[in-house]
Amino acid sequence: MASLTVGAFLERTKELLELEVLGSADGLAREVPAPDASGPGLVLAGYTGRFVPQRIQVLGETEVSYLRSLAPEERARILRTFLGYEIPCVMVTKGLDLPEGMDEAAKAAGVAILRSRLKTQEFYNRITPFLADAFAPTTSLHGSLADVYGVGLLFTGASGIGKSECVLDLVERGHRLVADDLVITKRKGADILIGSGHPLQRHYMEIRGVGLIDVRSIFGIRAVRQQKRIEVVVVLQEWKQGMVVERTGLDTDSTTILGVEVPRITVPLNPGKNITVIAEVIAMNHLMRYSGQDPAQVFNERLKAHLRGKADVQRYLLDDDE
Repeated sequence: MASLTVGAFLERTKELLELEVLGSADGLAREVPAPDASGPGLVLAGYTGRFVPQRIQVLGETEVSYLRSLAPEERARILRTFLGYEIPCVMVTKGLDLPEGMDEAAKAAGVAILRSRLKTQEFYNRITPFLADAFAPTTSLHGSLADVYGVGLLFTGASGIGKSECVLDLVERGHRLVADDLVITKRKGADILIGSGHPLQRHYMEIRGVGLIDVRSIFGIRAVRQQKRIEVVVVLQEWKQGMVVERTGLDTDSTTILGVEVPRITVPLNPGKNITVIAEVIAMNHLMRYSGQDPAQVFNERLKAHLRGKADVQRYLLDDDE
């Protein structure tokens, strides 16, 4: 991801966190290197052995009250030690007034202090998901992403293979476009991939021979969505003689995106194939498997049971002849 400065952080969260700027304006140029916010802990009591200065430092009522309780000389010494680290910035919650001397110490150290009117717990509730999203591993994928029956299908394939046309047909059938051509993908947590379009091109599609179209204006707001989890990768591939394709669905394929394994289905294209209906079936089949019903596995078990039954009959006949 691109580096996040304190100034950029302030711009993006000023309303969310109800922030105002104190301390040094020079500190707004500092980088926020880690997706964490925490209290300084025992560093205010003089123990710095386990202090992690890369985190955004949050001072709640407990920390501010403690600093106020100190003698001016002791408080000044602790603040010099604390603010002397290369910390990104200091957050003060509940709109608390700063302890005496802290504003001056922050300006001398070049550290920005951002004060929030939120209570400390609410502050953490809001900043934690923001930082997780801002620092989520991100990549850009070439393809088209659609929401089909609630399943995120990412269509990939060679340029001109028909990805956009397939998604456009799905939209016309009542499904929803998420992104076309460029899919910005973020990993949330350990195994969730969220795809969205670039803000400048969101909900626009390029149809060869027609040009750019605005899907939301043509089909309405229900035809689009801002983001969707990527659950199946559908590879559109031109059919070639002798091409090996999966016939039963027992041998599943997968691909890895940002360290997350995602089911992958390759669909060979030849004249007369209705790729739109196939895409709907892929989505419904994924929903069945997600609910614990694997049609290919069920059929395979029925077939094996049938063969076992025939084998038992043959053994019975052989035993009877003897």
